Amino acid sequence: MNIVPRNIISLLAGLTIGGAVNIGLIMISGMFVPLPTEMDFTTMEGLKTALPLFEIGHFMIPFIAHAMGTLSGALVAALIAVSHKISFALMVGFCFLLGGMITIILLPLPSWFGILDIGLAYVPFAYLGWRLAVKWGSTD
Repeated sequence: MNIVPRNIISLLAGLTIGGAVNIGLIMISGMFVPLPTEMDFTTMEGLKTALPLFEIGHFMIPFIAHAMGTLSGALVAALIAVSHKISFALMVGFCFLLGGMITIILLPLPSWFGILDIGLAYVPFAYLGWRLAVKWGSTD
């Protein structure tokens, strides 16, 4: 397979896997930190209404989901890419960073969570994904 198509596939695979990990962790988060009862979390308005009832633990699970989604997506992208592996890993990180920034704009989240999430969950974990890919035998 040519370099360009494989590199594009690496980005798409990284975004897909990373998104699936992120969503999967968010979906099972209620098993670890129970959500407030009788709230509608299926709509943006329902989520906005429920956010004031959230405690610190309710925010840690999304942070972990964002970080692990970015890490897994960047790792996959770096393992599949033929060249410029760090670039593709960081592209995954920046795509998820953009999504995180949009979420912070749309939802009334605490400032501390926004700073933590934007500052630590995306680019540092994308870089870590690339480092793991290099360590596990993928060069570049």
